[in-house]
Amino acid sequence: FGVYQKMVVAKATDPNITAVCQDGGVVTAILASTLEDGTIDGAVVSGLGEKPFYPVPIIAKSLEELLEAAGTRYTYSPNLLALRDIAKFESVAVVGTPCHIQSIRKMQKIPLKKYTRRINYLIGLFCTESFQYEGLMSALSEKLGISPRDIKKMSIKAKMIIYTKSGEEKSIPLKELRPYMRTGCHYCTDFSSELADISVGAVGLTGWNLVIIRSEKGEEIFNQVMEKGILETRPVEQEKRALELLSKLTKMKRKRGT
Repeated sequence: FGVYQKMVVAKATDPNITAVCQDGGVVTAILASTLEDGTIDGAVVSGLGEKPFYPVPIIAKSLEELLEAAGTRYTYSPNLLALRDIAKFESVAVVGTPCHIQSIRKMQKIPLKKYTRRINYLIGLFCTESFQYEGLMSALSEKLGISPRDIKKMSIKAKMIIYTKSGEEKSIPLKELRPYMRTGCHYCTDFSSELADISVGAVGLTGWNLVIIRSEKGEEIFNQVMEKGILETRPVEQEKRALELLSKLTKMKRKRGT
């Protein structure tokens, strides 16, 4: 799963974050902490658009905006489009899937300083694939009878699970959604955002995140957040199943993309 300094299992301690987060709330907690202390003044994340459950890129500037953006949509969000507004900020963290992170590293290498010189931290998400919005929503409507307006939360735990605003829980096998997978995902070999400063995902965990601290910069910022008591952690060795799943999904994606 790439180069790393260490791995831990962690979750946010703020109930405001855990009430809206996807799993452990680690990404939101890190961003909230660094915004509060001025380490960053903006965070590129996936927010919600006018269409129900439709992801759009935003640069969040407050805890309130982070809480509104929390959660996973599983349809593609062009987060890098938010870099058009990056000149308004001094120090920015970018949250993205492996393809987002790879793109930024290439931009830094060229370098495209107009868009990258204010980016100080990259937080990568675990990702097997993303789906076309219209196709996914049509499938959920036709196969499960769920309107996009009724969706409260989505989760993937071997299958896609939909939680509705009325309290229902429905699921659909991932194989039935394969036709709506974005074409580029078939060729991607990176599951855990190997070029990020910090990578975060759930890999079978409930209420917790597996956190891969990859760079010295990532370790520094993670330790700063830990010192504030914003995160609770436990040794990754206690979650052997999560480590096995991380290894399995990493190998699966590398094989699929080559």
